Amino acid sequence: MSARRYYNDLVVGETRESHAATVELDALLAFARAYDPQYFHADPEAALDSVFGEVIASGIYTMALWRKLDHEISGDIAWICGIAWEDVKWPVAVRAGDRLRARFECLAKRPSSADATRGVVEFRYMLLNQRDEIAWTCRSINLVETGPRQAAP
Repeated sequence: MSARRYYNDLVVGETRESHAATVELDALLAFARAYDPQYFHADPEAALDSVFGEVIASGIYTMALWRKLDHEISGDIAWICGIAWEDVKWPVAVRAGDRLRARFECLAKRPSSADATRGVVEFRYMLLNQRDEIAWTCRSINLVETGPRQAAP
């Protein structure tokens, strides 16, 4: 992994995009059966009669796929934690065989008013399919370290 990037290293307007990964039917079904067993997520035969005409990924699974891909492009950031997700949307269903990639854009940043060792950074996160359609998106407010933590005396 590359060097850690801190608050001052992040640039408003910066974008990054991951490689594309294929959504596997077996993994989609296993997740749905364990965590979101609605018929249009977990039962291929019953899903044929749904408005989707086939199984689609659970929204929670879609976010998990994004999270995995996002680590590829933001794993070097000195995160403290996320503090809010806003405008969370799933405009296009994710289906087995889709090729997904994560993208982020740094929208805004400001120093923390409560702690000089932290900055507040806002990102737009997206998960895009092979047709460049947005499958999932949100705005995320995060705390990022301003520099390496000092060792305790």
